[in-house]
Amino acid sequence: MENSVFLQLILVIGLASSVITTQVYAHQQPKVGVHIMSGGHVPNRRHHSPKHKSSSPSLATANGTTGHVYHVTSYGADPTGKTDSTNAIIAAVSDALNGPSSGFLMNGIENLGGVRIDLDGGNYLISRPIQFPIPGKGNIFIQGGSLKASNEFPNGSYLIDLSPASTNGSEYYYEFITLRDLLLDCNYRGGGIQVVKSLRINIDNCYITHFSTVGVSVQGGHETSIRHSTVGQHITAGGDPAERNVTGIGIELAGNDNSITDVVVFSAAIGIMLSGQANTITAVHCYNKATGFGGTGIYIKLPGLAQTRIVNSYLDYTGIVAEDPVQLTVSNSFFLGDAYIVLKSIKGVVSGVNIVDNMFTGSGSGIDTVQLDQTNGAFKQIDQVVIDGNNVNGMNLKSTIARRIVKGNSSSWEADFNSALVFPNLIKRVYYTFVADDSTSFPVHALRNISSNKVVIQSQTTVSASVHITADQGGP
Repeated sequence: MENSVFLQLILVIGLASSVITTQVYAHQQPKVGVHIMSGGHVPNRRHHSPKHKSSSPSLATANGTTGHVYHVTSYGADPTGKTDSTNAIIAAVSDALNGPSSGFLMNGIENLGGVRIDLDGGNYLISRPIQFPIPGKGNIFIQGGSLKASNEFPNGSYLIDLSPASTNGSEYYYEFITLRDLLLDCNYRGGGIQVVKSLRINIDNCYITHFSTVGVSVQGGHETSIRHSTVGQHITAGGDPAERNVTGIGIELAGNDNSITDVVVFSAAIGIMLSGQANTITAVHCYNKATGFGGTGIYIKLPGLAQTRIVNSYLDYTGIVAEDPVQLTVSNSFFLGDAYIVLKSIKGVVSGVNIVDNMFTGSGSGIDTVQLDQTNGAFKQIDQVVIDGNNVNGMNLKSTIARRIVKGNSSSWEADFNSALVFPNLIKRVYYTFVADDSTSFPVHALRNISSNKVVIQSQTTVSASVHITADQGGP
């Protein structure tokens, strides 16, 4: 019995020693490469020799799968922003791009499995762009920190440049690259992010400021998604005393099939510039340089083929300009501070345009909600244009469908629609109802004229009546 008790006591002491040893060991390990997984599990650690900081990523294991995370601080990047971290960050990027891959995404684009380049929540000073050295890579994340251009940063360049230093003739350079949780301070040296000939790039929860050219530029490619981000040249919350001098473009989409969602552009001469097809803008707030100071919230520079949808957005003292728009929708949006929409003639074409169900609020100074810029010539081809269902407070409501009621004892009833219709001297259809006050009379009446946006209804005899008239400019 005594021997049994003695053995149990030794066993308990041994277990206690083991627990204590494990706790001390965990506290003594270096932080680099240690990942605490869900449930408090500490996976196998892989330690880095200080002499090889730039050669190996930290390694995490969960559920039998292995993923690589490259910490830029392990490569010598300075998270305080006091010294230049360019070489260290580019080394981490290069190692990540040359890491293991498994199969392909698009033909010729290697799947790197979701490799992560982690900025570890630091502030990093860079003196040249973080540019991918080679094309043909995909499924990569860059996340979690701030980059600031130094005073030596080359003018006109981008802090993060997704265009390869050398190309191999690929149709697309990159696919499924995600830039998230980043602050990019361009220090008025150039732009924030450039994406060239790439597919399905995600820019998520990024703050891009102090650019001199473009905050985010997308050139070619398809399906870049910019979401939950803020872009502004000067950091302001409105009422910037230097607003008249703001320059640059917040976001430029010169490619097709892209989307901007839940984004704020708070300072730029042009908030969003669109010169590619089939782009969607949703829940965007533009309060960049005001229209009264020469700014534009959204500029659609694709004469003859816009294929653009702007929905549920907020144009705050700055409006929309569309050149020769073909297939354009602006709906369920709010225009504040005399902000308005301009249809600008380049070759005189406007077709398939829907400006519907928007709200306009102004100063009461008689600004039209929708205006024409016919400096380059009048619109000659007007087809399937519907501007209707909008509401207004303090501005002049302009539409392609207008309604009037004319009452009197007469043989002629005239309704002038010039103050309500968008296009001059253009009425394609008229609908009217003739209601004689004397229910026993049956006067003969007819539509007699629609020129100069004036509708004339005449009856064969003089009669007391009300004429309800609808004029429509938007039919085929």
